[in-house]
Amino acid sequence: MDEIGDESRRRILDAAEILFGQKGFARTSFVDIAQLSGISRGSIPWHFENKDGLLIAVVERAIDEFIPAGSIKSAGPEGVRELFQRVKEWMHTPAAAMLYMLLTEAVSKDGPVHDHYLQFFANRRKAAVHVLVSAGAEKGDEIYQIASVVNGAIFGLGLQRQLDPNFDLAAAMDGLEKLIERQLN
Repeated sequence: MDEIGDESRRRILDAAEILFGQKGFARTSFVDIAQLSGISRGSIPWHFENKDGLLIAVVERAIDEFIPAGSIKSAGPEGVRELFQRVKEWMHTPAAAMLYMLLTEAVSKDGPVHDHYLQFFANRRKAAVHVLVSAGAEKGDEIYQIASVVNGAIFGLGLQRQLDPNFDLAAAMDGLEKLIERQLN
């Protein structure tokens, strides 16, 4: 039964990721997700409680597939390089496109995903602080500011890539990585 439940959950997440990327969060219904996943509409809240819970699961899975929490084990500049390499790879995935589609909905304070993205970015800043501290940065107010800049720069570069397929994401990410390494030395 657990395997059936895991497979249903995976199919629902796959369908939601595709539809959120194509239609956005607000315009995607449980009926749409059920049709694409082949799983009954009633099973979706059983797995995820509600649409907001499904959104959180989709976004976290999209990030965790490439950069699982605590997965950067290298210390020093190698850890920063590893993080940036994973981010560069991730930004070329359909999951990244879905994330940016959802971000546009999050900008509105009364948008349905606004609060979820506040928490999402807080979690990403904490993860960046962890990587930077393991790379030799001193913990303190300044490292939280640097983590905020890194977080904003990564998502800003990814957005530019989504808008302009000719944007040289690799070169821009390499430049950001060098700036961070200089800051840590």
